[in-house]
Amino acid sequence: MKKFNAFLDKIGLKITNAVGTMVCALLFGLLALSGLPTALRPGGIGFVQWLSTAFLQLVLLSIILVGQRLQADTTMKHISKKHEELKAHITKQSKK
Repeated sequence: MKKFNAFLDKIGLKITNAVGTMVCALLFGLLALSGLPTALRPGGIGFVQWLSTAFLQLVLLSIILVGQRLQADTTMKHISKKHEELKAHITKQSKK
C-alpha cells in the first residue's frame, strides 16, 4: 500500500507542477474563452455563469498555484539567508 500511495503522490506532484504554470493558465484561459460564444447564445448559460464556472475556476487555479510556488521560493530563500547568518554568528561566537 505504501508503494501505491507513493506512486499516487508522484502523479499528483507531476500534475500540480504542470497545472501550476502560467503557460497552463494561458491554455486554460484560451479553452475557457472558446466556450464564451456558446454561453452567450440564446439558451446558453450566460456570461456570469460562464465567468464563474469556466474562466475563473480554470484560470485562477493555475495562477494561485504559481503564486503559492513563488511565495514558497521566497520563504525558502529567506530561511536560507537567516540560517547562513545564524551559522556565521555561532561560528564567530565560538571563536571568542
